[in-house]
Amino acid sequence: MDDASHTAETNSEAMTDAAVSGSTIPADELARLTDDIVSALKTVYDPEIPADIYELGLVYKIDIEDDRSVKIDMTLTAPGCPVAGEMPGWVENAVGAVEGVSGVEVNMTFDPPWSPDRMSEEAQVAVGWY
Repeated sequence: MDDASHTAETNSEAMTDAAVSGSTIPADELARLTDDIVSALKTVYDPEIPADIYELGLVYKIDIEDDRSVKIDMTLTAPGCPVAGEMPGWVENAVGAVEGVSGVEVNMTFDPPWSPDRMSEEAQVAVGWY
């Protein structure tokens, strides 16, 4: 990642915006893109757990580049997840439909491994753990 991109680290509670070092995207547009990307991620559900991937804490990082391409680092609940081959496509399609996004790259990682501690309260309620 270069200094001209916008990085948003995520956790299960909320998206925390990092410094926007030299980004050419106006702040109001960047805020709208960020909100719309998070909303798009919340439309993608893990088929085995009744909660979306964002609230489950499966999204680790979102980078919005100056060319408005989006890079997402995410994980799955388990390396052997049956939708491991399909999930990146679902995320690419959802985020790619956001107005202003020029492209999407999804990087699957298992470092650090996902744990239920990453889940938001909303996700915990959805699965009956709260």
